[in-house]
Amino acid sequence: MRLLDYFRLFHPLPEADYQLLVSKLKPRSFKKGEFLTVPGQVQKDLYFVKSGVQMSYFDAEEKVHVIAFTYVPNPCAIPESFSFQAPSRYFLTCLSDSEMDAISYEELQKLFDQSRELERLFRRMTEAILAGMINRHIELHSMSIEERYRTFCQRSPHLLQLVPHKYIASYLSIDPSNFSKLFNTVKI
Repeated sequence: MRLLDYFRLFHPLPEADYQLLVSKLKPRSFKKGEFLTVPGQVQKDLYFVKSGVQMSYFDAEEKVHVIAFTYVPNPCAIPESFSFQAPSRYFLTCLSDSEMDAISYEELQKLFDQSRELERLFRRMTEAILAGMINRHIELHSMSIEERYRTFCQRSPHLLQLVPHKYIASYLSIDPSNFSKLFNTVKI
């Protein structure tokens, strides 16, 4: 999916405004295992994934707690660190070699001043991310582990081949051994 087509899922962005944004994007490459942001660091750039998979997570009680995965064509950031230019409370790392387009916080704010359409687009994207986070929270508290697994498989089946299962299990708040049983017995 082209980036413009992705944006138009949220707002009918005119071509001229899209070109204004694209003119400010800078290509970036990251290696598997490379950190984009670590706790205490302010995320200065917003990324749009062109290839690869990334993961945000935190460590607590000697355990990795996965918050989210990003992949083509999604934005990639620690939202509160980028939006408020505040230190991150968790990690953002590449699970595979990744190609992305980046725009700095300062450049994006200048674009918002120049284009009401871009500002509206990013507001609607932020609203969709918020709604998704609330939905995920509800799923974690109201669904059985099998229902969570099935929902994940319907939404992002390709990640089963790209992401170590221990991280998907963490994301779904399922014990890794139970996840393995689901993976081997539940047909999707």
